[in-house]
Order: sequence, then C-alpha cells, then structure tokens
Amino acid sequence: MAVASAAGTTIKPSRVALGFAAGVLATLIFHEIGVELCHLAGLTQNTPYNLAPVPPFGVPRVMSLAFWGGAWAVVFVLVERAMARFPAGYWIAAAAFGAIVPTVFSWLVIAPLRGQPLGYGFHLSRTLSGLIVNGLWGLGTAVFLTMLAGRRAG
Repeated sequence: MAVASAAGTTIKPSRVALGFAAGVLATLIFHEIGVELCHLAGLTQNTPYNLAPVPPFGVPRVMSLAFWGGAWAVVFVLVERAMARFPAGYWIAAAAFGAIVPTVFSWLVIAPLRGQPLGYGFHLSRTLSGLIVNGLWGLGTAVFLTMLAGRRAG
C-alpha cells in the first residue's frame, strides 16, 4: 500500500520506513551535535544525549527526541519531492524544512500544551538554538535518507 505525498504522487511504505530511520539517525547525530555546538556557544544550557526520563513513560530524553525525529522524518518524506524542486536546492530545502517546520510546531503547539508561552517566550538564544539544531536535523535526515535509499538527491 502506497502513501500519497504532498506533491500528489505515491510513496512506497519502504521509503517511509527509510525516512523514519533517517530521522532517528539524524537526531542522534546531527541534532545532538547541534545541541553541543549551541551549548558551547552559550545559547543553551542543554547538553547532548540527555538521559533524564521524560514523562509519562520515563524514556530517556534523547530516545524520545529520536522517536519524534523519526516521526517528523515521515512528514519530510511526504514533502521531499517538492523540496527537490526548491530553487536553492534539495540540501538547503532540507535544512530549511528542519529549521522551520518542527520548530514552529513546537512554538505554537507543544509550548502551550506544556503550559509555556507561545514560542517559549521567544527568547533569542532559545529561538536560535531551536532553529540551528532542527535545521541540522533536517540536513542530517536528507543525508541519511540519501545514504539509506542508495541514490543521489537532486
């Protein structure tokens, strides 16, 4: 059974599964490198590979992030063909997707669900670190998806 993409084409379930795997790997490598770089630059107190338990199941934070990185990568796969036509190129589009889509979703949906103000108050350092780490995640997802699928991206 194929899945319909945003471009109106169908996507094989194997591509969706590869996307999920790419998103998990991108979180564990690219995203977490971004967290460390932002930490070293003084943008965040967060450190990479945080093992603190996340409610309600007590899963280590990094594993929760990896799961959600995989879930966001499924969305990435659904819009990937449109990204290939992005004027600045696939790689820039992948980084922009990562920087913008999950970050804005977190600002507008996740923050209020956690009882936080929209955009977590839009503090400059937190805003920048979110854009940076998620942009790196998007780029990493494209890298791993390309590697796992065994093809060159556009």
